[in-house]
Formats: sequence, structure tokens, C-alpha cells
Amino acid sequence: MLTQNVRQVYQVLPELPKEYLRRLQESNQLDAEFELEKIKEELEGYKRNYLEQPIRSVLNVIRQDKPRKNYLVILGDPGSGKSTLLQYLALDWIEQTLTNNDFNLPIPLLIELRNYVRDRDAGTCNNFLEYYHKGPNCFFHLNQHKLHEQLKAGNALVMFDGLDEIFELAKREEVITSIHRFTNEYPDVQVIVTSRIIGYKQQQLRDAEFRHLMLQDLEPAQIKDFIERWHDKTFSQAEERDKNIKRERLQRVINESKAIAELAQNPLLLTMMAILNLKRELPRDRGELYKDASEVLLHNWDEGRNLKPDERLEIIDYKDKQAMLRQVAYQMQTSEKGLAGNIIYGDDLEAIFTKYLQSIPVNDARDKARRLMKQLRDRNFILCFLGADYYAFVHRTFLEFFCASEFVRQFEKERSITIEGLKTEVFGKYWHDETWHEVLRLIAGMIGEKFVGEILEYLMVQDGEEEKFINLFLAANCLAEVRNRLVIESTATKLLNKLKNLTKYDLWYYYYSQPSYREETKLVKEIRTQAVTAIATTWQESLDIKIWLKQRATQDDNYFVRRAAVKELANHFKDDSDNKTWLKECATQDSDSDVRSAAVEELANHFKDDPDTKTWLKQRATQDDRWFVQGIAVKELAKNFKDDPDTKTWLKQRATQDDHWFVRSAAIEELAQNFKNNPDTKTWLKQLATQDDDKYVRCSAVEELAKNFKDDPDTKTWLKQLASQNSDSSVRCPAVRELAKNFKDDPETKSIIKERATQDDNVVVRGVAVRELTKNFKDDPDTKSIIKERATQDDDEYVRCAAVQELAKHFKYQLELFDIYYQCAVNDPFKDSHDPPNNPNPRRIALEIIIKQFPQHEQTLPLLRDKAENDPDEEVREFAQKKLKQWKV
Repeated sequence: MLTQNVRQVYQVLPELPKEYLRRLQESNQLDAEFELEKIKEELEGYKRNYLEQPIRSVLNVIRQDKPRKNYLVILGDPGSGKSTLLQYLALDWIEQTLTNNDFNLPIPLLIELRNYVRDRDAGTCNNFLEYYHKGPNCFFHLNQHKLHEQLKAGNALVMFDGLDEIFELAKREEVITSIHRFTNEYPDVQVIVTSRIIGYKQQQLRDAEFRHLMLQDLEPAQIKDFIERWHDKTFSQAEERDKNIKRERLQRVINESKAIAELAQNPLLLTMMAILNLKRELPRDRGELYKDASEVLLHNWDEGRNLKPDERLEIIDYKDKQAMLRQVAYQMQTSEKGLAGNIIYGDDLEAIFTKYLQSIPVNDARDKARRLMKQLRDRNFILCFLGADYYAFVHRTFLEFFCASEFVRQFEKERSITIEGLKTEVFGKYWHDETWHEVLRLIAGMIGEKFVGEILEYLMVQDGEEEKFINLFLAANCLAEVRNRLVIESTATKLLNKLKNLTKYDLWYYYYSQPSYREETKLVKEIRTQAVTAIATTWQESLDIKIWLKQRATQDDNYFVRRAAVKELANHFKDDSDNKTWLKECATQDSDSDVRSAAVEELANHFKDDPDTKTWLKQRATQDDRWFVQGIAVKELAKNFKDDPDTKTWLKQRATQDDHWFVRSAAIEELAQNFKNNPDTKTWLKQLATQDDDKYVRCSAVEELAKNFKDDPDTKTWLKQLASQNSDSSVRCPAVRELAKNFKDDPETKSIIKERATQDDNVVVRGVAVRELTKNFKDDPDTKSIIKERATQDDDEYVRCAAVQELAKHFKYQLELFDIYYQCAVNDPFKDSHDPPNNPNPRRIALEIIIKQFPQHEQTLPLLRDKAENDPDEEVREFAQKKLKQWKV
């Protein structure tokens, strides 16, 4: 068992030194402690130099979120944390194993999805267990029968790595379905799936009850902590003085340079900064910093890691590598997928390297090109292998930097691109595409100010209204890269005035400003608020802009703009002496509750150490004339003052005595989360759940009790009683939801939900039960029949609509269901007011399903034409007419 467990660690860490693996294979008896310590030593570099802070945040959520078993962790780019996250989990298992001397802890298992798909397509495996048993691309083979027993016992943490690295959409969806089945077959196993945002389809795994976590950028406090610990690890006690000098210098440049502070939020780049800072002061420009960082990876990285250089590649210096990588980036961006793809075929990569090396010239150029590909991937961490013979830049930052550098080289050195070409063929061609904006910004930071001025003038005359004026927002970002703006002062002023005008942007035709889900309202809000943010960010050093923001925050006739101005003032001018006083005035005097709530949030975030803030928040929680602002004040006080002795008592008063359910529910949520270890919290929540006069408060109490006391022995019994026996529908609804969410493996749960879906006398309860039944028990043979019956026979449109939606979501593209959708679209008797979020028309829902899932069906087009002309609901007619225009029929 011991040797097998150690093999599992190697399964997770395939790139560790091959010598360890050779010894493992040759030896029947393994000195586990010695080997594990070696692995531990290897991984300390990852912990120190990469993603410890954000990974700790993810792991803390996973460990504390006990009711959950499955997670999808989203990351920004290749190399931005997926492998490191999984390695960290392996290291965590190793450390626990050694500390506790317990080799039976749940073991970490890794399945690299690109390798699994490759083996499955080759016919060497049909499922994940067969992949482990005999897959050629599986690093170590495990007996699938023993592995099945281990998984059934729940004694594993299974990690599916790289959902985004399955490039074919159909295959990716098949893999998601396989992962879903895996979680159903092994319900006690914790599962983590990792993906970049590019391969992320939220709903597919959300339907499978995966919780979604996104690895965020480092916050200022995390950056400071990272710098402290990095220097403690890097310097010895004898180097204390030098450590302090270098640490303070790095922190100072981050504090003083907006561009560098932005980059420091990325853990990889922060590590690069720390290394660069050891030998010289950091540049203030992003382009120069990227250049220096690439030097570190290409030249100094091996030295810092005490790795023996490849003598056959010594003739190739870091400048040659930079030149080749510029060509790689350039070819990527001129390919069909362009920068959005960040992908290049292995043969094309080899050809670029070989051609360049032949031009130097060097002997055995092709052999050296292949060795260089391996070095850049395995030792320099510039490139990574995506599988299927595809490569990418490890971090998108380097792709963008090398791409921008190649354009600048052609513009300044080769003179093959003129300023007119740069304007029209580069900026003119790509300003519409936001995936290109970082490259364009970097170009602006690398060339002369006068040239940037010409580019800004060009961008300002483009018609960007159809693209939500991204030409002007790009121009603002490019201006932010210019060090000496006085050279192009008139151009900068012209741009500022255009952005100020956008804060008053409106559509030329009449539209309803309410309800807030209208597309027109969203569009106007997005443009106006983005303009405020662009002005505050680009001109944040200007006293005039501070005055202008205050005017917008207090005098603008649009609450979107006032709210945005409040937030930008608080964030960009937080050290201003009068900010607190001004925010208080805004939080009490603005006519709009949304603006007042924004001021309350910013005050709590920026001035929580002020002795008056707590008292002031209590006043807002009781004295504001809008319940929304009061609820926000309750949440902010609980978040920032939970350790205060009287916070709990005060929250209980709000939860029981406030006049509005929203405020009381906010207090209940904060009490349950922050004081769940208090002996009377559970009893008190139960009383509220069954005895409170307000239905929304009762609902909140049920939800919070289930969420925070799932492991309590009598919670499940209590929820069953509420779901099946309580006379109050506002209690049965949350009880059904929480029972399904937390106790779906209990056989009684399914029976209770089936009963509620078919027999409950309340339409909302039936609708909730319909959704929970399909979400949690779609493989049950009775589920589909029950939902079909509700979709066609239920007396209430809310339940019929819910059933139709669930059929479409969980039983996609099934032709047998077409008739149900068709009959609903034609005959559903819905006659109420059309309110999509709260009371959707089943005919509209069914029509949309038919269009999406059966566009080629012979009855679809005639149905769409009929609905466009004859449906009694104007909203349905307009929807059908819009679709006909899109289909151009």
C-alpha cells in the first residue's frame, strides 16, 4: 500500500526528475520517507515562487466548504496556476502523510484530459479507470478494480486537469458528461476540474452541481505578504540588511508606479519582479519590465535554480531566444485564430527555430531547434505543451509582449512598417478586437510620444458606436502608457473631452428605462460607467479630475454615473483628507439608494479602522429610508466588525425587530455565517424558520440553517419534516431545495421531491420540486415521465414553464420531446403580463428551445412565421420577428 501511494504522488507530478522515477520502477522496496522529502524539496520552489497566496485561498474554500464535493477552478491563461494548484495539493498530501505518519489519507489522483482524450480516440481506453489501467499516455498504471474500490470508499481526491486543452467542442462536451457520470458513480470522492477561461462553459458543470472558483489577482495585502515571505526565503540571516533594502525597494516601486502595481497582481510577474530587483532597480514602464522579465527566464533562470546548462545550446544566447520568440508570437497573431488562440503547431514552431538558427548560422540547426523547444518548455517556462503536438506561451503576457516587440522592431529597426501602416494596418485592423488591446497598449508604451499622438488622433475619428466605443477606451489605455504627456497635451485634452461626453451618452430613439433588464438600459449604463472609470484611471493624478468626479458624483442626473463616480473617487483618491466626510454626505444625502449603498460600501472598505465607522454604519442600517441601503449597512458592519463583542447582539436585534424582510434576512445570513459556533444560533434559526411572521425571513432562516449546520445529526430529519409536512409553502420551498442540495443520496429525499412535484398544492413549491428533481435525479427512470407530465398537464403556467425548461436543459436534442415543445409554443394558454425573470410566457420559452435545439426541423420555420404574425403576446411576436430577421427569411 505504501509503494502504491507513493506512485500516486508521481502520477500527479510527472515532470519531476526522471532519476526518482527510474529508482521507483527498479526497486521493490522504497524508502518512502526519503523519496517524499525529495519531492517536498522540489516543490518548495513552486510554493515560494508562484501561486501560494491565491492557491491557499482556493484550498481554504474547498476545505471549509464541506457540503460541496465538486469544483471547477478557472484560471486566466496557460501556466497561470493549473499545474501548480495540482502540485500544491500533492505536496499538501505529502506533508500530511509525513506529519501524521498515515499513508491511508485520501490520495491525489491526476487525469490530464488531453492525454485521456488522445488514448480514448485511439481506442486504448473507454473510461477514466481504463485510462489508469492501460492508457499509453498515463504515466503510471493502476489496477482498475482496486482503483474502483478505492474510489467507492471515497479515499481519493481526483483532479481533471485542462478542460480547455480539449480543443474540439463536441469532444469537450463528451468529457464533461463523462466527468458528471464519474461524480455520480463515486459520490464520496472530491473532484476538482481546472480550466482556463477560454474553455469554460459555466452552465454545463454548474448543472452538475460543481461550485465555480476563479483564481483572482493578488490584492495589495497579499502582494506585501508575498514580498515579505519571498525575501525571507531567499536571504539568509547574515544577509538581513541587504534583504531589507531589496524588499523595501521592490515595495516602493510597486507603490509609486501604477503600471508596475497592476502587473504585481499577477503572481508569476511578481516573482519575476522580485528576481529582477535583486540585481537592479525595476523599470517603471511595463514594456521594459516585460523585456527584463523575459531575460530572467531565458538567461538567469537556470543559474538561479542551479541547473546544469545544455552545452550544445550555449551558442544561442537570450537575445537569439528573444528574436525567435518574437517571430513565434508574430506568426501566432497572423494565424487564423490570432492572439485569442495562443496556440502554434509543433512543426511550425520547429520550423521557425530552425530557420532562424540556420541564419546565424549554427550546425545541426534542426536538432538544436528541437532541444531549444524542450528547454523553453521544461526549464525556462516560456512555452508549454498543450497536447496533440500544440504549443503555447506559458503566460499570455509573454505572447503579447513578444508580439508587440516584433511590431516595434519592424517599425523602428527594419522600417518595414511606417507610422501610417502602424495606424491603419495594426491599430486600424485590430482596435475592434479586445484580445488585441494589450498588444496595442504595449506598442504605445514602446514608441515615441508623437507617434502615439498620431495613433490616438486616428482612433478618435473611428466610428466606434457599434462596438460600444472601445476605440476611445483603447485610446485612453494607450495614453496611460505615455510617460511624457505634455508632448501630446492637445490630443490628450481632446480625448478627455470625448470621454466626458460619453458619460452623457444616450440612444437616439425612445426606450423604456425600466425594468433594469432591458438591453437598452444595460447598454447606456455600460458605456457611461466605463467612461467614468476610464477618466478616473487615466487621469488619476489630476486635481481637475478629482473635482470633476465629485461633481459627477453629486450633480449628475443619472444614478449610474453618480454611483460609478463615488466608487472611482474612493479607489483613486482614498488618501484624500476630505474623502471620508464627502462619502458620508453622499451616503446620507443622495436621492438614489443605489448611490447611497455604494458610498456605504466604500466607507466600510476604506475607513473600517476609523473609530466612528461602526457607529455610523449602525445609523445607516436603521435610519436610511430605503431597505436596500439598510441591508448593505448590515452586511458591511458584520463583515468588518464581526470580532466586536456587541456585533452579535446588534445583528439579532436587526434580525428580529427590523421592519423590512431584506434587512432582517441580511442580519440572519451574517449571524449564521459568523456565529454558527455559538450554542444558541441553531435553536434561534429554527424558531425563525417556523414562527416568524414574514415568509422571506422564514425562507432565509431555513436556507442559512441548512447551509451552516449540514453536519448536525438532526438537520436532515428537520428538513424532511419541513419539506413534506409544514403547512407554509414559503418554508416547504427552501426545505425542498436544501434537502436536494445537501442530502440527495438519502433515499427518502427523492421520494419527497417527487411527491412535492406532483402533489403539492402550491405552484411555487411544485416548480421548485420540478427543478430539483431533474437537476439531481435525471437518471432516475421516473424523472423524465414526471417532468413531461408537469409540462403538459399542470394547471399553472409557472410549473409548465419550469418543466419545459428542465426538459430542454437535461434532455437536450431528444426528438421525442419536440412535440411537447411544439404544443406548448402553439397552445399554452398563458395570458398574464410578460415578465421574463419572474413570470415568463411558456410559449416564448418553448419557441426559443425549438429554435436552439431543432433549427432544421421541418415544422420550425412555419411555426416561427406563425408566431411572428399571430401570437397574442406582443413580446412573443417581437421575439419571433427578430429571429426571422437573423435567419434572413
